[in-house]
Amino acid sequence: MTRLAFIDHPAPGATRAPLLVLHGIFGAAKNWRAHAKRLGPGRRVLAVDLRNHGESPWEPRHDYEAMAEDLARLIGRIGGRAAVLGHSMGGKAAMVLAETRPDLIERLIVADIAPVAYSHDLLPEIRAMRAVDLSTLQRRSEVEAALAPRIDSAATRAFLAHGAVLGEEPRWSHNLDALEAEMPRIVSYPELGGRYEGPVLMLTGGASRYVLPEHRGRILARFPAARFTALEGAGHWLHVDRPREFVDAANAFLAEGEA
Repeated sequence: MTRLAFIDHPAPGATRAPLLVLHGIFGAAKNWRAHAKRLGPGRRVLAVDLRNHGESPWEPRHDYEAMAEDLARLIGRIGGRAAVLGHSMGGKAAMVLAETRPDLIERLIVADIAPVAYSHDLLPEIRAMRAVDLSTLQRRSEVEAALAPRIDSAATRAFLAHGAVLGEEPRWSHNLDALEAEMPRIVSYPELGGRYEGPVLMLTGGASRYVLPEHRGRILARFPAARFTALEGAGHWLHVDRPREFVDAANAFLAEGEA
């Protein structure tokens, strides 16, 4: 049983279900610290480290059914029901949780991902991280520079560098072995036959190609109440490209139904 780590942002006197925030691959709860402080006013917000990331345990298995089971246990620990916001890989984990345990989900926000298999993978990023000798580095800027020969995008280098733990025991905070072995499952999406009837916001980047018009039928078959909102000019990391608009859209959706 995997007991997930999280960063807790309590809301004393909160009456609505807590909000779980789930990062994408190579991310961590700490990356969402600033957003979590502004998301879900009046709700307890938990930024979660998914398995094989951050401070959560490392496991050989890294598929969406296992991640959903982890999340179901966490929701049970904190009160039995939650709103869930997931980005990319975290969005797929959130959708599988909603399909398999709809009773646990108050409402769902899926950030720039669809319940489909994608043709690209992230093995080049894993190879780039493996090639960096962290024992010789002292600053995150040095990690970014060391990634440059294999990663063209400065934004991607900066993001990956956040996963480097430097100091006496340098390491990556991600389980690269498990993520590499399970990459076919990470880029895919399981055929579960589930259905979540509750409110869903599909929040996408207007400049991203992750959620396409041809995906809508597949989304609505599983999430018939889904609504679609695109943030103009935002790419796949829409919460970074348009942070204010992202938080505003999420909070408007989370506030629905309040007395």
